[in-house]
Amino acid sequence: MLPLPHTATDQTLHSLLRQIRGCTACAHALPLGPRPVLHVSPRARLLIASQAPGTKVHETGLSFNDASGDRLRAWLGMDRALFYNTEKVAIVPMGLCYPGVLPQGGDKPPRPECAPLWRERILEQLPNIQLTLLVGSYAQNHILGKGKVFERVLNFEQYLPTYFPLPHPSWRTGMWERRTPEFEAEVIPALRRAVNHALED
Repeated sequence: MLPLPHTATDQTLHSLLRQIRGCTACAHALPLGPRPVLHVSPRARLLIASQAPGTKVHETGLSFNDASGDRLRAWLGMDRALFYNTEKVAIVPMGLCYPGVLPQGGDKPPRPECAPLWRERILEQLPNIQLTLLVGSYAQNHILGKGKVFERVLNFEQYLPTYFPLPHPSWRTGMWERRTPEFEAEVIPALRRAVNHALED
């Protein structure tokens, strides 16, 4: 979903979003065609850097509108109204369109053309971001360099106050959660404190 501007101050971002809507750079490789999905406002204070839309997100135009979104919102202790309030929360995946599935199952990686084309231009229009959640390996590796997701998650303090690394909130992560009690005991409370602090006016 690409929101319209609320005031005249949003015109630069609105112009950029029009360009993103018309992007066909990856069209040849997208099985369902281009449909960029992101949620942004210049006033957002929390940025969720995620992977790429899945099929349900592609269909609805609403980021994390699936079971992984339910899990992520549970981690954050955040309801849907706040999660989708672009005045507070921006959601910008590494790939803006659904990339398709791998032969062995699971979604393909975000298209490599996307982030170099658009990401920095989008972030330039989000001057009020206080904290960025790095959700999953693609966001973490793009911003922090190569590394191990779960190690970064358990060592989150070294990335604060700018970043907070999180695993991808898929059902597979549930198995890791059950084997890693410190995620619920230590990481989740710290995550909620960091998010609440970022959203404070």
